[in-house]
Amino acid sequence: MKTLNVISLILVILGGLNWLSVGLFEYDVVSEIFGGSAEVGSKIVYIIVGVAALYALSLFGKVTKNP
Repeated sequence: MKTLNVISLILVILGGLNWLSVGLFEYDVVSEIFGGSAEVGSKIVYIIVGVAALYALSLFGKVTKNP
């Protein structure tokens, strides 16, 4: 389970960095790699990052627990 947590965190961070790039420079790294935001590859990446973000919501319970 720890591996899934780390993978989820990495994907959420990469997604956040992509949005930072979009906000600051109007440059979408994912769509640039896959040839546009409407392409299947881009959509798959966006979906995977979104699912990772949903999974990361479950980590709040672990973070807020007292030791």
